[in-house]
Amino acid sequence: MSVRLLLTDEAWAEIAPILAAIKSRAGCPPALSDRLFIEAVLYLARTGTPWRDLPADFGHWDAVYNRFRRWERRVIWRQLGERLQTDACPLTRHLFIDATIVRAHQHAAGAFKKTAGTPHRLWAALGAAGPPKSMRAVVMNAPASRSS
Repeated sequence: MSVRLLLTDEAWAEIAPILAAIKSRAGCPPALSDRLFIEAVLYLARTGTPWRDLPADFGHWDAVYNRFRRWERRVIWRQLGERLQTDACPLTRHLFIDATIVRAHQHAAGAFKKTAGTPHRLWAALGAAGPPKSMRAVVMNAPASRSS
């Protein structure tokens, strides 16, 4: 396999029993193992590549995408995330990061709020309510008519 994997055997030992309890056994077993499927999802999250650019080592991208959507519809991702955040899974708590602990960029906090009721500072300084909605029609000078 040419792709760098993220899950260690110890981390998978924590995930596998939880996943077995959450998942349904109904239907045909998938061609891609659960471990490799989660590796594919972690790879996509880590690299930010589109689904179609998923390496062939993880199987066909369409199969991985459809399985991801099925798990999303059946709320398997949410249940897995909730159960992995417990103290019983110390290794996997470092793999899954939620947005509450990710820092924003330093420039992300200083933007002005856009409100419809307050005029822009420039227009307020000029004493106008806002920029003109349209320009006045300018009449072009018609060529002088010859009068005899």
